Amino acid sequence: MAHFAKLDENNFVLEVIVLDNYMITVNGVEIEQKGIDFLSQLYNHNNWKQTSYNNKFRKKYAGKGYYYDIIRDAFIEPKPFPSWTLNEETCIWQSPIPYPNDGKMYQWNEETGNWIEINLTR
Repeated sequence: MAHFAKLDENNFVLEVIVLDNYMITVNGVEIEQKGIDFLSQLYNHNNWKQTSYNNKFRKKYAGKGYYYDIIRDAFIEPKPFPSWTLNEETCIWQSPIPYPNDGKMYQWNEETGNWIEINLTR
């Protein structure tokens, strides 16, 4: 299946539409423009970008609210916390302190600027 992100005028993803691969394939090769042309005619909307469900291109699979960065040719998820910064190479948000690597589960606490262990036992 081929996935296409419908973008608003500021390149934010409004939704993701799925097409059968045969609709964008010519001689065994996927042609993004073929999908864009089909969707533009069907939805009367001209701002589309193909996205990869398994992240083979454009860094991440697009989701509603994501931003398409034309310069990086990448979909970037919404910034999770004000203190996080974007890794320019991977286009993934990074916390100021790396996630602990001790096998436990944590969640970010923006107030303390630290990872807080999630206690799953009651």
